[in-house]
Amino acid sequence: MNLLKKEKGFTIIEVVLVLAIAGLIFLMVFIALPALQRNQRDTARKTEVSKILASITTYQSNNRGQSPSDDAATFGKYLDSTDVSSGGTITLESGTTVTRSTSALSGATPVTIGGVTQDNIVFVMGAKCATDNQVVVGSSRQASALIQLENGGGAVYCQTS
Repeated sequence: MNLLKKEKGFTIIEVVLVLAIAGLIFLMVFIALPALQRNQRDTARKTEVSKILASITTYQSNNRGQSPSDDAATFGKYLDSTDVSSGGTITLESGTTVTRSTSALSGATPVTIGGVTQDNIVFVMGAKCATDNQVVVGSSRQASALIQLENGGGAVYCQTS
């Protein structure tokens, strides 16, 4: 009687195939992870902009419609801030800074707001968003806040209260 002796184990092709699939999975994770992290940071930036505009509205309600730019030290108390510089720059707990734009607005002509970065939110009183990093004249109680995002090639996000 002829008995075939069968060896147990995996062939080299099976091992290579499993390693190739595992490598593909790791590659996909390393490609997708940075994009997810950028999206999370951009979402956090948008949330901070919303909080600043809500703080401006609260400040105006508590101070008879006065602009928060008139008193940065008092306005800083309405935010989760760690520091207010003598120049009026407010540093949030996240490390992001908040500054007020002094750009002159007139009529319906859009004005480009400078100083907008991923780490600096610029707010403009009496303005509403136009396009990208531009604002136009709004009502005296309106405010717009702008921040640069990572996704979209450094596009500027603008929100009006």
